[in-house]
Amino acid sequence: MNYYVKRVIRSFVTLVLVITITFGLTRLMPGGPVDYMRAKLRKQNPNMPSEQIDQMVQAYVGVKPDEPIYVQYLNYVTSVLQGDLGESTYYNEPVVQIYAEAIPWTLFVLGTAMLVTFAISISLGALLAYKEGSRLDSVVSTVAIVMNSVPYYVAAIILIAIFVTNLGMYPLSGRTSLGVTPGFNLPFIVDVLRHATLPMLSVIITGFGVQTLAMRSNSIRVLGEDYIRVARLRMLPTSRIANQYVARNALLPIYTGFVIQIGFIFGGSIILEDIFQYPGVGYYFFNAITARDYPLMMGGFLIISVAVVIAVTIADLTYGLIDPRAGAGGDSSEAY
Repeated sequence: MNYYVKRVIRSFVTLVLVITITFGLTRLMPGGPVDYMRAKLRKQNPNMPSEQIDQMVQAYVGVKPDEPIYVQYLNYVTSVLQGDLGESTYYNEPVVQIYAEAIPWTLFVLGTAMLVTFAISISLGALLAYKEGSRLDSVVSTVAIVMNSVPYYVAAIILIAIFVTNLGMYPLSGRTSLGVTPGFNLPFIVDVLRHATLPMLSVIITGFGVQTLAMRSNSIRVLGEDYIRVARLRMLPTSRIANQYVARNALLPIYTGFVIQIGFIFGGSIILEDIFQYPGVGYYFFNAITARDYPLMMGGFLIISVAVVIAVTIADLTYGLIDPRAGAGGDSSEAY
């Protein structure tokens, strides 16, 4: 069977397993979503018939409480595959609608931060490899190690203390300010960037270190390869050697990690968006946990898991495009 077909089938099976695990874990929780919703509705509506309460529970969590567990599972899988993740008990809105509105904002903040981090790391790591042993190499490597040891949420708190509390340069919460008209206009764009700057910055300054050191290490290793010496003996232009020989081969080990890291965007947004009160996927997921909003929690867990599966699949399917040695196919071409 074609490698790409096998990989897509494997990803689909993984998604079904993720849905199954999501269903099983929430049932194993003390006072699971069905029992919790039933008790909550009965407390709010003591005179409501049991049949009507079961119907409302089904509307929220997507399963009928009086059905066997395997029927509940099949109904849940069917609902998820149809895009029905139930209704939030905290926001009283469909879970799909809440996350559909939040996903673009999370992708904007963390996606931009990761792209900027990647660009800085690659450029800086390659520069340090060519300047190996210099004062610049020592200083930047030390800074990279120190910043890599700082958790992003610690950096976020420090940035808030400096730029929000003391200097008042940036807003503390929200995606936009009140009174700003949404649309493709300069005031709205500037306002969006002001709200997203500190969350982005906290990811960039704590995330560039490890990739910079990885790129530096890979570039130094490639610079010592025989084919680089041959290229220099052939008097090839330095820029061609740097871009086509060194950078491309040094990037290969980093590429897979970068693509997979994109899949962890939603998972990494939980604490960050709660600190900045930025209404994205992580913000709603954190609120779902604190409010025991099971439908919203299950939907968030599912979105985070699906994003990781998709990222791993993309890494596998595209690795052969940048590394011809992996393009021959077979299991050896898997990137992860």
